[in-house]
Amino acid sequence: MTDPKDAASPRSRDSSWHSMAVDEAAASLKTSRQGLSRNEVARRLDEYGPNQLEEEPQQTVAALILHQFRSPLIYILVIAAIVTLALEEYIDVAVITAVLVLNAVIGFTQERKAETSVRSLIRMSAPHARVIRDGSEHDIESRELVPGDLVLIESGSRVPADLRLTSTTALQIDESAFTGESDAVQKQADPIGDSAVLADRTNMAFAGTAVASGRGRGYVVSTGERTQIGGIASQVRSEVRLSTPLQQKMARFASAIGVAVGASALLAFAIGIVRGESGSDMFMVAVTLAVAAIPEGLPVVSTITLAVGVRRMANRNAIIRRLPAVETLGSTTCIGSDKTGTLTENRMTVTSIWSGGQVFDVSSESKDGITPEDPNYLTLLAGVLSNEAAVAQTDHGWETQGDPTEAALLIAATHLGMEPEEIRDAYHIVAEIPFEPDRQFAASYRENEGKRQVYVKGAPERLVQMSSSMLQNGREVPLDENSVHTAADDLASQGLRVLAMAYREIPADHDLFEGTDEPHGLVLVGMQGMMDPPREGVRDAITACNDAGIRVVMVTGDHAATARSIGHDLGISDSSSKVLTGADLANMEEADLRSAVHDVAIYARVAPDQKLRVVRALQSEGDVVAVTGDGVNDAPALKAADIGVAMGRSGTDVAREAADMVLSDDNFVSIVAAVEEGRITFDNVRKASFFLIGTGAATVLTIIAALVAGWPIPFLPAQMLWLNLVTNGLQDVALAFEPGDEGILQRRPRPRREGVISRLLWERTVIVALVLAAGTLALFKWELDRSGSLALAQTVALTTMVVFQAFQAGNARSETRSLFRMSPFSNRLLIGSTVVALAVHVGALYWGPTQTILRVEPIDAGSWVRIVLVASTILAASELHKFLRRRYPIESLELKTTATESAPGTGWC
Repeated sequence: MTDPKDAASPRSRDSSWHSMAVDEAAASLKTSRQGLSRNEVARRLDEYGPNQLEEEPQQTVAALILHQFRSPLIYILVIAAIVTLALEEYIDVAVITAVLVLNAVIGFTQERKAETSVRSLIRMSAPHARVIRDGSEHDIESRELVPGDLVLIESGSRVPADLRLTSTTALQIDESAFTGESDAVQKQADPIGDSAVLADRTNMAFAGTAVASGRGRGYVVSTGERTQIGGIASQVRSEVRLSTPLQQKMARFASAIGVAVGASALLAFAIGIVRGESGSDMFMVAVTLAVAAIPEGLPVVSTITLAVGVRRMANRNAIIRRLPAVETLGSTTCIGSDKTGTLTENRMTVTSIWSGGQVFDVSSESKDGITPEDPNYLTLLAGVLSNEAAVAQTDHGWETQGDPTEAALLIAATHLGMEPEEIRDAYHIVAEIPFEPDRQFAASYRENEGKRQVYVKGAPERLVQMSSSMLQNGREVPLDENSVHTAADDLASQGLRVLAMAYREIPADHDLFEGTDEPHGLVLVGMQGMMDPPREGVRDAITACNDAGIRVVMVTGDHAATARSIGHDLGISDSSSKVLTGADLANMEEADLRSAVHDVAIYARVAPDQKLRVVRALQSEGDVVAVTGDGVNDAPALKAADIGVAMGRSGTDVAREAADMVLSDDNFVSIVAAVEEGRITFDNVRKASFFLIGTGAATVLTIIAALVAGWPIPFLPAQMLWLNLVTNGLQDVALAFEPGDEGILQRRPRPRREGVISRLLWERTVIVALVLAAGTLALFKWELDRSGSLALAQTVALTTMVVFQAFQAGNARSETRSLFRMSPFSNRLLIGSTVVALAVHVGALYWGPTQTILRVEPIDAGSWVRIVLVASTILAASELHKFLRRRYPIESLELKTTATESAPGTGWC
């Protein structure tokens, strides 16, 4: 006999309670139909603890602040601040410190705003439960439940713990948020096979699921962390969140900058020593070069660019919870989507009616009002009268109560012009037979205008047995069983759930309460086929994903036939595509799964841990994986994915808490908009990085070239910080607001290995550095020879760099498009920031305090003319490079042009 403690042990989640008979389960739990005694409850509560989930601590303010400093580029700035402090360059220290504080404030504000205080998993627990103890019924807080308690559940309640059901009456439980299956599950109490997967354990009720209809009772077998939902909660907490592609790229980029800065400083120091300069002087030169090379503004502009992306995505119904996630969708190569509530509406809908030998498309039928002469009328009438659900149409859609399948029948009748409530009032109830799994039908005896009828709905094969005739062309004819079965199979092959409807007139002298267990001699009037329909616009969104080089795969807990049908309708796969089920995955080795994920687009009857396996297999093959979902079952995969995307309206708190991004409109279509914004965001980070790196490379090259030539150093450390933070710092922030290039969704996803700066931009960086360095050195030497004033020559060199950057900001707006083919007014902020940067610099040249701080002098009109003419050469150099690369593009930047690259089931996943 199993120790009752096993009911609350970690391994109880995998125990075979479903395969035990009710009495056997009771014996294992040491309980009975009278429930536990109060003393035993107290003992077990002390032993197992309360029936609640562990609350994950919320991030503290200090932890969020420290998180803003976890970047290699930030580490470099901190080191630079320490060095300049040791050299007593307090102005430089103040400027670098201001950069660090500004970056931390922006990042902290955004992440604190996104940090939710919702304790998601606790919300999933029912606050109260009805329980039998000492033979009587009690209402208690669900946290007081213990293994062995006998719990009562009914329509509208939430299951408070994992239960082994002991008895049911028309009990149906909505497990869609847990298993991913759209239909409410019919429950029963008999034992089932030990190998049954979670979704097929029909004699179990799981904590956090909702009772759709009926009632039942069952023994508590697991509480708190030992429930199925508790297992998912533990898995979510233990899952390590991977760094995003942008974080990985920025880390590599910052490391490369650090190496380059160190190498450049050592090279400059060595050159000076070889030329006979003093060690102290050359140390200051090395510091100047390091300050010039470090793009101090890059952390700030990257954070601002991501924050701008957050705002843009919010305007398009995508709420970002973590800043780096803005860009991740732009790198995505594969989207693993849940079906129910994500690709579909999570609402059963009648799509087809078979009546009189013909199939009718419900969406195309008239809504003006159906008459009794219509061939569909009796089919719809039977669906309305043999029905216990209720529906009401509101401004936000349909509100339903009761079984989703019965609600779909009412909505279909309403859609075709019938008034279900008026009909029910006109047809008075005389007797009813509720649906039971063994019966496979439900019947309602009605009286209308002195006449009595029985209306029946149920499984087609069952109603065929109960019927002797059928309607055809408005006439009653002998039942043709083959035609009915063929029609039912045709509807089912389309992924529809099929219900048959029948009725019979009852003679006035017939006693309705005799023989009502099974009506017979019925007239089969028709069948209704229903499904959870795809969301509007999803097919187009999936096509857009394919065009963007992103493959969409469906990972669902629903049945294979349903998943295949929906997948085919949406263009995820074709009708012959292979579907992998949870049973298939259970028998696959990891190597086999990694090989299979390239070709499989549909995964059905998948358990939460199997969905996680699929995500990891895709990632192991080099894909950047986004996972969408709305249920508890999706949470582990949402957290493990490169980016988790949860549904905001229908999604569970568990899913939202685990996700990086939440869709406020629950619309898969919004993902396409988010992908576009993600790509724009990364492009803008790239543009700003290129803009800053070009300046840094040019100044380093200028300083080293001056050392090699034996000239004085063209810049001072404070002047470099001025250039990097005040003048460049305005324009690089403005680049964060670029609207994006045309056709951005027609590009392949960026390779994971591609860095922040692309190969094309590295080429252009070299060109920019050479042009800027050559022009700056030429004017520096010209002014030094002409005036003999080093301070004036350094002022000219600094001003030349400032004006160069005014032109270079325009070049940085696009990797490939000519500046002269872009509207200057599409980014008015860039125009304004460039004007302000120039104005601020000019003011600094002629204002006493800034002259002292920066050690600059006013320059004459002739110098200004030379500076503008030389600086404008960067336009010609960049435009020539863009022209050549448009004619001879780098392979990784080519657009997809062939149809095969965008066909369903292909792509880069």
